[in-house]
Amino acid sequence: MTSATDPRPHAPDSAEPTPTSPGPAAESPPPAAPVRPPENAPRWSLPALIGIMILAGVLYSWNLSSSGLNSFYSAAVLSGTESWKAWFFGSLDAGNFLTVDKPPFVLMVMGLSCRVFGFGTWQMMAPLIASALGTVWILHSSVKRVWGHGAAAVAALVLALTPITVAINRDNNPDTLLVFLMVAGAALALRAVHNGRLLPLLGSAAFFGLAFNTKMLQGYIALPAVFAVYLYAANTGLVKRIVNLALAGVALAVSSFWWAAAVSLVPADERPYIGGSTDGTAWNLIMGYNGLGRILGGEGNGGGGGGGGGGFSGTAGLGRMFNDILGGQISWLLPFSAIALIGGLVLCGRAPRTDLTRAALVLWGGWTALHYLTFSLAEGTMHPYYTTALAPGIAALCGGGGLMLLRAFRTDRRWLWVLPAAFAVTGVWAVVLLRRATDWNAWLWPAIAVVMVAGVAGLLAFRSGGSGKRVRLLAASLAAAVLASVAGPAAYAATELSATGGGMGGTNPTAGPTTGSGMGGFGGGGGNRAGGGGPGGGGFPGGGQNGQANGQANGQQQGGPQGDGQQQGGGQMGTPPSGAPSGGPGGGAMGGGGMGGGGMGGGAGSELISYLKKNQDGAKWLLAVSSSQSAAQLILSSGEPVISMWGWSGSDQAMTLARLKELVKAGELHYVQLGGGMGGGMGGPGGNSSLSSEVTAWVQKNGTAVKASEYGGSDTSSSDADTGQSASVYRLDASDVK
Repeated sequence: MTSATDPRPHAPDSAEPTPTSPGPAAESPPPAAPVRPPENAPRWSLPALIGIMILAGVLYSWNLSSSGLNSFYSAAVLSGTESWKAWFFGSLDAGNFLTVDKPPFVLMVMGLSCRVFGFGTWQMMAPLIASALGTVWILHSSVKRVWGHGAAAVAALVLALTPITVAINRDNNPDTLLVFLMVAGAALALRAVHNGRLLPLLGSAAFFGLAFNTKMLQGYIALPAVFAVYLYAANTGLVKRIVNLALAGVALAVSSFWWAAAVSLVPADERPYIGGSTDGTAWNLIMGYNGLGRILGGEGNGGGGGGGGGGFSGTAGLGRMFNDILGGQISWLLPFSAIALIGGLVLCGRAPRTDLTRAALVLWGGWTALHYLTFSLAEGTMHPYYTTALAPGIAALCGGGGLMLLRAFRTDRRWLWVLPAAFAVTGVWAVVLLRRATDWNAWLWPAIAVVMVAGVAGLLAFRSGGSGKRVRLLAASLAAAVLASVAGPAAYAATELSATGGGMGGTNPTAGPTTGSGMGGFGGGGGNRAGGGGPGGGGFPGGGQNGQANGQANGQQQGGPQGDGQQQGGGQMGTPPSGAPSGGPGGGAMGGGGMGGGGMGGGAGSELISYLKKNQDGAKWLLAVSSSQSAAQLILSSGEPVISMWGWSGSDQAMTLARLKELVKAGELHYVQLGGGMGGGMGGPGGNSSLSSEVTAWVQKNGTAVKASEYGGSDTSSSDADTGQSASVYRLDASDVK
């Protein structure tokens, strides 16, 4: 039985879904209606999708060579092109001393691209940009199956324009691929709910397992909602649902833990130290630094009560997504999506168990709620770009739930106020966010306010009109309200085209202008990528001089190396290897700021790199330095393996005195750099002071200091310009090991 007043759509039977009422008397749920062939789609649907994809492609790739990529991952990709062992383990260096602090799947993808096409910015970023566009397409397809073409277009547009999503999709951090894999898994799960079949459910589990191998437990955040929806709503019997979920659990385990299991089968002395772990194992990395440590703090994540999150995203709490740091990155349409979710669930009423509309609302609503709570309450490291994982849920709810509110608005007087109120709240919040950005496009918030008021007034004025003119005016009013809703995030996203958005570079990218200092001077957004950096890799949020000051003031207390947001491209890193991206520190790191600063802290200019190469004497590693940031920039500059002794945060126990003696005695390492203020090791803030002090004392006692005059430098300029800490290079030979 059909009801013109029920705004709840089934799976679309035609170009636009037909509202139906399930009726409380239905004894058994009918199977979901099949999707019509593509030829029944409205003529505007495909051009709209193509237009959104082109817009997204431009946002994600325009002027990409001048954007700051993360040299930490760039160096690992380069190493993976030089050594298959490094490619498999995700090693920072081709000599396989230490891995990055994440599983290697994203590095494998980028590494294969660079092996085929050569190492460079575009070769590295091409698979990630393709993944970002794939996410938009998959979300559009998934929403279309439930709510139709109009809702799908809105969802795709919202996702494409989310500021933090644009920022991270222009970077080589793992989150772009992570979101693609999770959205693919969620879309397949919805298809399994729709048809009750096992294969798409197994595919869903496999995608979530690959997401785990991209960023470990973060890939599981939405999984409870996905599996719960299948268990309740799948169009098959209860026993079969349980059996299918059990089989999916097996597929999930295999696709999640194959890498960690393979690593554990390799003897410890034949594999690199697993970065981010406390014992060199992948299992410790899973449960510690990339597991509970992210939620509770500690394990190299800072936090652990109090401020939480290492300061990068402000104080932990339910309001974190709306603060000065994260508000302009992700929260523009959070209020609308919440209203759409609640309204949509109410409109579903007592629908059959297998109702696909309610299942989709619960899945995308659960996705959004789980990510919101996890990111809001996390006491460990919480970077702003993590919140890109919220965007697909928000986008799906805005498209699908928004369509349901629109239908209810037009057909039921009891719902007359809900859609206009949702748009009004969205407009007010956009004004609040834009007014936080002092002196940035000051005309924008009044324009949004005027357009939103006109749109809401038009919706109310022309709602009941039946004439063609009134219908067109109603459509124009709706378009005005939608335009006002997305104008703010679109403006933030557009700053990325000129690489003027965000203040944290490749390590911690953001979009839009400076919006506040947040906690402890860690601002959200910034005026210039060049001021960037992140945890120990250049100034913290705020950009420019503020980024430098904040990095120096706060870098130590956050459990990572000090920041240095001042020197971008200061001739520090020499000449990159052939095919490497240019435009970073000294032309050697990644473009546009990358890690910011001089990287090494003690300064390793092209003269010193040339000297080290000339006197490498067959050693496997060119140099050993304290931190992964320093090592990464040197790897990119020299094209040679460089040891990171203490990892990203300075807490890795990769280099012991016994290990150092072993390397020196075997002739695999001749040069060690001590000091310089970069890196948590060598007695720095990373919590590894006793071990690093032991190594430092032995190197200073037994090594021979290399004078700067030997390689064309000045002996009076061997200290870091910002920290004042000396940086010295020592030569060690087998005869020095006693």
